[in-house]
Amino acid sequence: MNRIVLGALAALVLVGIGLFWLQGRAQVEKGAPPPVVPTATPTGLPSGDLADVSGPGLPKASELTREQQRFFRYDRNRDLKITRNEMLSTRVDDFRKLDADGNNLLTFEEWAVATADRFGGADANHDGWLSQAEFATTAPKPKPKPKCACAK
Repeated sequence: MNRIVLGALAALVLVGIGLFWLQGRAQVEKGAPPPVVPTATPTGLPSGDLADVSGPGLPKASELTREQQRFFRYDRNRDLKITRNEMLSTRVDDFRKLDADGNNLLTFEEWAVATADRFGGADANHDGWLSQAEFATTAPKPKPKPKCACAK
């Protein structure tokens, strides 16, 4: 008996929701603007005199050397100084390389000590920041290009 009463109540609720939905849709259609009827159909493409028209100039791009690009990857705030924190923040790849024993466990302290030692070694005048010349000493050695293995 309860199932029949609940089923009938659910059916009445669904019918009520449907009626409200239909009435709401009718209200929207009554308030809609009339359809726009085009008065004249354009023929052909518009034309204009573009002889005196010019756009903005191209932006000036300064060519950075390879070392300057590497420097600015570390110098996040562009003050031409690399702080210890800036140096530590971009060393993620080296973090993975520091696992000497190969157990995939490396504490942050071990990583920070190695990076701080590298920063300390590059900071020749011990002023707490790296100039561009000091930073240039931290550049990785270029890998030799493999000889061509082409069949002759």
